Amino acid sequence: MGNIIGKRLAGALMLAAGLLAAPTAGQAQDKPQGLPVEAVPVRVQPMTDELLVVGSLLANESTVIRPEIAGRVEEISFDEGGRAEKGQLLVKLDDDSRAAELKRAEANLSLSQRNFNRAEELYRRQNLPVSSRDEALAKLRADEAALELARVNMEKTELRAPFSGLLGLRQVSVGDYVRAGDAIVNLEDVDPIKVDFRVPEVFAHRLETGQSIRMRVDAVPGETFEGTVYAIDPQVDVQGRSVLLRARVPNMDGPLRPGMFARVTLVLDERPNALVVPEEALIPQGTSQMVYKVVDGMVEAQPVTIGQRRKGIVEVTGGLSEGDTVITAGQIKVRPGQPVTVMPAGGPGAEGKAGGDPQAASAAGAEG
Repeated sequence: MGNIIGKRLAGALMLAAGLLAAPTAGQAQDKPQGLPVEAVPVRVQPMTDELLVVGSLLANESTVIRPEIAGRVEEISFDEGGRAEKGQLLVKLDDDSRAAELKRAEANLSLSQRNFNRAEELYRRQNLPVSSRDEALAKLRADEAALELARVNMEKTELRAPFSGLLGLRQVSVGDYVRAGDAIVNLEDVDPIKVDFRVPEVFAHRLETGQSIRMRVDAVPGETFEGTVYAIDPQVDVQGRSVLLRARVPNMDGPLRPGMFARVTLVLDERPNALVVPEEALIPQGTSQMVYKVVDGMVEAQPVTIGQRRKGIVEVTGGLSEGDTVITAGQIKVRPGQPVTVMPAGGPGAEGKAGGDPQAASAAGAEG
């Protein structure tokens, strides 16, 4: 009898201990298992506002070498398509007649100087009226000017490069007689090279010198050239409602040539500390956007304002701070206030990206 009572008492004690050890239903619900989602922190990176336009290249300096006086071409001292340095002799005209004019001017000046000296001496002795002395002085000054003109004309028989650059194709040969103003050869300075492009007038208030550009040309595939805006036309084109800008682009190796067509990216604004999130974190809400944040393991819906988009990322201009954690995959399975378990990006268990699937985004928005 005693053994039976003892066994029953021991069993009752074991049952009571098991009941105390087992969690109640309420306790089990206090610690639910969070749904797996992928999430990443909001990060900082440089962002820019950019405008894509088209333009044309032109030389930094460009001129056509032309004689100022008429004459016969005596010498050509350059190679077509070659490089010329500033001050280099390019073409020499026949100077025989100019040399003769120079000698005559020198002789006339010498005579005028002697005549004036005699007139000055007689005037001092009061043997010559002042009018005669003044006439001798005027003749002296006139002959001095004639000599200077003869020297200038003599110098004009030599055509020199006004700046360093590349020469084009010559239009004359030795022995040709050229008139003043006839084209001899064009000279182009192409390093740096300039690019002209137009921007719609609605961006006029955001334009300023010093803005950066990136440029691509079809003639040089695979290359990107960088430059700087240095001039802005103050007038707006009435026909196209656009503003003309001019930028300089380094062209040390010379692949760029005047006249080429260019695709120009103008950097309107640069923000070195912009907040960005993956584009799949966005959940469209009509005309606005939101994201799901993870705060202390729980989901929070957060409206956001967005700025520029780049491949795979979106700038966030309001609603988030650096380091906030946003869900990038699994949004369609969760709702605000629900616990979640953050999984590594690309890991198993997180499915559905609201930003990339309009139907998924709509469903996520409805649940939110």
